[in-house]
Amino acid sequence: MRKAYSPQFKAQVVRELLKEELSVSQIATKYEVHPTQLHQWKATVLKGLPSLFVDEHKALDATKVAHEDQLTELYAEIGKLTTQLAWLKKTVRARVAYVGAIVPYELSPPSSVLQGLPETLFACAETDTV
Repeated sequence: MRKAYSPQFKAQVVRELLKEELSVSQIATKYEVHPTQLHQWKATVLKGLPSLFVDEHKALDATKVAHEDQLTELYAEIGKLTTQLAWLKKTVRARVAYVGAIVPYELSPPSSVLQGLPETLFACAETDTV
């Protein structure tokens, strides 16, 4: 079964390991941890040390820049969508007006067409019920 070590325990052991007062095998025996495990913990600590000294302002500035870039992209997307919506509204209005102009024309023929027809035809059309 694997042993689970707390972060505090690992930090204590690695701190002692970095002091170099005892050898790795002595520390391993003292804390009942395999020497390979100690080397892994030490490597993890040494790899993570530079991140402790990163300037917090630089990290904050990088976050701000990323946020501003995202904000710019979102505003561009809003502008694009607004333009598309305006174009669609304009197109729909134009088509509705076009269809509105055609439909009444199709339902009632122009007067020039009606001039040559007999009057009885109109009388029948008015009395017919659909």
